[in-house]
Amino acid sequence: MPISEINGIRLSYEVHGTGTPVLLVAGTGAPGRVWRTHQVPALLRAGFQVVTMDNRGIAPTDACEGGFTLDDMAADCAGLIEYLGIGPCAVVGFSLGAIVTQELLLGRPDLVREAVLIATRGRTDPLGAAASRAELELFDSGVKLPPAYEAVTHVMRGFSRRTLDDPRAVRDWLDVFELSPVSLTASRAQLTLDVIPDRLPALRRVRAQCLVIGFSDDLVAPPRFAREVADHIPAATYLEIADCGHYGHLENPEAVNAALIGFLGL
Repeated sequence: MPISEINGIRLSYEVHGTGTPVLLVAGTGAPGRVWRTHQVPALLRAGFQVVTMDNRGIAPTDACEGGFTLDDMAADCAGLIEYLGIGPCAVVGFSLGAIVTQELLLGRPDLVREAVLIATRGRTDPLGAAASRAELELFDSGVKLPPAYEAVTHVMRGFSRRTLDDPRAVRDWLDVFELSPVSLTASRAQLTLDVIPDRLPALRRVRAQCLVIGFSDDLVAPPRFAREVADHIPAATYLEIADCGHYGHLENPEAVNAALIGFLGL
């Protein structure tokens, strides 16, 4: 996994295959390899070159424990695109990664050919703000949650009722998340970015073609917030995928990948 000095930090990334480049930007606490199981193989088969990255705050990229902003994370994406010489390229972001992608669209539109925004939002509601405050309080308390407890939290918050009603699927996902390094408290600086100002008016300035994907049973980023984003971006299309929670790209990768490839292949 290459590590390069980009935007003033040591940034870890991977480049897979050749073809039309696509940058994938992960969500809060997740490493770039979260895309490897489903999205990277599908995009490679479709003829794309796929770039993944570990956002600042996620090892082995610098932790930047002094804190950082959404603008810093968007600048990291811009710096990596320029470093690799792949701009303008397609950018796909999930959750926090989608919010970062929105800032990239606003700040460096010259680097983004089109974008896919998955489980995104353009503002923070009271419940989302309360959840973010609670996670910060947990982080600052110094309490380390057992991996089994974090796994249960991930599965209960991240998947739809359809999956939660399937005992075998639940056991499989509990095993995956118990063994996974993805943590709700992996990066305090990332947690502080879960509360964002109202960016919906600014999104009217985005000129790139965008696909906005919401998941019908998403408790973390309810689909109404994704639809709001699509409604404010002039050239956006909204797609809602049924029977999926927040981790819809893992829960129903076939539907998500078909949407990605159909849109990016235009």
